[in-house]
Amino acid sequence: MSLSPAEIDAILQAEADHECPGIGEQKICVRIVAIADLPSRFGRFQVVAFWNNRDGKEHIAVMHGNPMGREDVPTRVHSECLTGDALGSLRCDCRDQLETALRSIAAHEHGLVLYLRQEGRGIGLLNKLRAYGLQDRGLDTVEANLALGFRDDEREYSIAAHMLHSLKVRSVRLLTNNPKKVEELERHGVRVSGRLPHVIPPNEHNRFYLETKRDKSGHLLDALGKPHLPEQGETVRVEGGGE
Repeated sequence: MSLSPAEIDAILQAEADHECPGIGEQKICVRIVAIADLPSRFGRFQVVAFWNNRDGKEHIAVMHGNPMGREDVPTRVHSECLTGDALGSLRCDCRDQLETALRSIAAHEHGLVLYLRQEGRGIGLLNKLRAYGLQDRGLDTVEANLALGFRDDEREYSIAAHMLHSLKVRSVRLLTNNPKKVEELERHGVRVSGRLPHVIPPNEHNRFYLETKRDKSGHLLDALGKPHLPEQGETVRVEGGGE
């Protein structure tokens, strides 16, 4: 069941004056500022809007059912990608990841997709396009970021952790092939009870990109770019902050 109007009013009232010491090195604090119904082609959701005290970027949680106060909530943490999510770029698998996650979450009783404003692995849209230009000249995605003076991945997940705490989620099963996301969420106090492989077939344009994520960024992908699957069952248990 989705949140009722009375439940929404109570949450917004409680969050209106929320202040806390913040999470992570930059002491990020978020608060819920709006909740609304979001019927979509992938299922029926509610969207939860968050303000943050760091830079004013507006992050959202796309919520199916009511995961508040629950354990083992299927959750996807997705970073914004204008070229993929909105324009359908084949250079990455971001749009496929987002759509597959929404369909998967909608098939569960409850679940979340956290949509974070971290374009281009955290380097921003303009720098991502500069990196694309370098990739057109032969660099891979990691080499391009490094050539621009960035780390291979500038994203951080304290905002995602605080969003989950605000929603009172007790533990998550994370849809990801990236062990770093598991480690970062746990470092910020989120209990990750398991990992759900996020299966996205490659195409001719993003195969090298996926292979680079496997070889240089530690993503759990096989030689074809398909996620590494556990031998038994769908969920990989996560112990001690890693996989």
